[in-house]
Amino acid sequence: MKLLPFFAKRVAQPQRGYFRVLVVLTMLVGASLSGSRLAYAWGPKAHRLCNDWAIGTLPGKLHDFFQANRSFILAHSNDPEMWIKKDRYERMRQYIFLDKYGLFPYLGLPESYEMAVKKYGSGRIVHNGVLPWQIGEYSLKLTEALNAGNWEEVKLDAAALGFYVADAHDPLHTTRNYDGQLTDQKGLATRFGTELVDRYSHFFIFRPDDATKIDDPTEHAFQMVLEANTWVDQIILADRRARDGLPGYTDEYYDRFYSRVGSTAMREISEAAHDIGSYWYTAWLNAGRPELPK
Repeated sequence: MKLLPFFAKRVAQPQRGYFRVLVVLTMLVGASLSGSRLAYAWGPKAHRLCNDWAIGTLPGKLHDFFQANRSFILAHSNDPEMWIKKDRYERMRQYIFLDKYGLFPYLGLPESYEMAVKKYGSGRIVHNGVLPWQIGEYSLKLTEALNAGNWEEVKLDAAALGFYVADAHDPLHTTRNYDGQLTDQKGLATRFGTELVDRYSHFFIFRPDDATKIDDPTEHAFQMVLEANTWVDQIILADRRARDGLPGYTDEYYDRFYSRVGSTAMREISEAAHDIGSYWYTAWLNAGRPELPK
């Protein structure tokens, strides 16, 4: 059985076990995590772009609600990054080291949280990241807020859910070589997800598909991280080749890097926008299509 069944069957009796279990499990690995500072790729601009373009994927009145609150949602697009300052375990909710579970496509890793813990142990699962399960749980959180008509909570939850979904589309959030540190390319996360986007996003062309209903939010989250993981080797190789013959990470380096992986960043941000809109739309459907405030 999956950690989160279909939301349509769960709204009346919300499940909170995942968050409680995670708090306990994180204590088991706190010592090992406190000694490391993980770096991640998508910067603030990329997250705002994902949420911004996601609004355009929504239909009808749902689009009108999000459009009316666009400024608020964009202002909170990076909230989970800020939570790290107060919650030392927030970071692990923003990644998953798939390559800690064997070879692609990592068939040995169960999508059920309980089964994954049973197979690998709680310490290993938590230390390697819980991003797909976090997306599943936050989808339920947004559904409950919509069902209750708590519109301030809806806006905050939607923005945060967009952050986690965007993370799932960042290839470097899916590998233990998240910053190029294992291949002598330290700083790769910032070069790919922050510098590249900040320098060249005005050249990006986004055409995210219209939002669609997601049958199983946790399962879909696993599909997102698996697809993103296929780009890891390309990004690592592109970074190395772009640096050839240069004294450092110069403007020429970034031009070379962009020519090799700019399309990858653009595609993942565009697909993230589609998936964010789809998660928002799914939460609204599973909440019973509540009437939205004008």
